[in-house]
Amino acid sequence: MHGLRQIDPATALERLRAGALLIDVREPGEVQRLAFDAPNVVQMPLSQFAQRYHELPRDRELIIACASGARSFQAMQFLVHHGHNHVSNLQGGIGMWRLHGLPVAAA
Repeated sequence: MHGLRQIDPATALERLRAGALLIDVREPGEVQRLAFDAPNVVQMPLSQFAQRYHELPRDRELIIACASGARSFQAMQFLVHHGHNHVSNLQGGIGMWRLHGLPVAAA
């Protein structure tokens, strides 16, 4: 299916700095404990995703992220199924992001 791809954390940060959106599908409690410290982050918990995905622009690259990459992969598939073409899944989620030494904000 067109647009199904994984993106590594360093490339994801470059794309965010260039205008892509990071869609964090973790639940609010998870985000409060550890958040992505990057530009263009949108919180949209997976539990609300089916009701809110229409808020996401179709003309910008979207990078979907969660804790490990599983929930974000589900959300990415959902978006592609609903006509979004520029969608990537952040490999390994915020855990891998942190392992690469990329910025996070802890509560």
